[in-house]
Amino acid sequence: MPDEIRRLTQELASDPTSLVFLELGEALRERGQYAAAWKVARAGLGRYPEVAEAHDLCARILADQGDRAAARATWRRAIDLAPGHAGAHKGLAFLCFLEGDLKGALPHLEQARATAPEDEGVRSALARLRVALEGIDVLARDRASAAPVTQAREEPPPDGELGPGIVVLDGQGLRLAGDLVGSDGAGAGDAVAAHLAGVTREAARAARLLDLGDWQHVSAEAPDGNVLVLAPTPQTALVIVRPADVPVGRLALLAEQAARRARGWLAELA
Repeated sequence: MPDEIRRLTQELASDPTSLVFLELGEALRERGQYAAAWKVARAGLGRYPEVAEAHDLCARILADQGDRAAARATWRRAIDLAPGHAGAHKGLAFLCFLEGDLKGALPHLEQARATAPEDEGVRSALARLRVALEGIDVLARDRASAAPVTQAREEPPPDGELGPGIVVLDGQGLRLAGDLVGSDGAGAGDAVAAHLAGVTREAARAARLLDLGDWQHVSAEAPDGNVLVLAPTPQTALVIVRPADVPVGRLALLAEQAARRARGWLAELA
């Protein structure tokens, strides 16, 4: 047992009413000792049911173990007790992100930023989220590039071509192939690629944290169009845009067809 955990355990044993259970539970959680962390956190919560930090600790342990519904309810209870609780708002934003609800994550990160303006992690996450939402708005307005979808269903593009409404980017946000057209008729591929730089790394991280295995794709549905992102290779991402009446399942099929073509093209460049 590490010295810090031993010290906190001894302190709590000598005074079971101490709030040191918050530090001990967090230390155990950070070491992946979830059963022990949960035991400490639940006992502390039983003594201090009106302490928002106790609910926050329990919610983080639940989220680490993949129980999103219980984590969400527990974080909401923390907010009931302390409406500006930064940790609870960060946790709810994280759950929204995992579920692809970027717009839902925004107010929680904004509240966390207002409560804890010195938290650089929140500031950075909020900035990235706003950029991502701007990119999705650009994609959702890209109806011009989505117009040939009927032909895409019946007449696949020639070998070596990605087809309309598709762009491939690298991990640094550089457009490698394809393009998207904005609502003004101008090319939007470079802007979208820059906005979505690192999205595959974040998807992989979320899947790893939830122990879901390898991620397959990230999709977003909007009134003016649907967007799907997948990774043709570990170092690249492919974005496809189609009208809102194209279901996500069909979008995933079209994206995988384009990804096969992209992999062939990328292999030739290697």
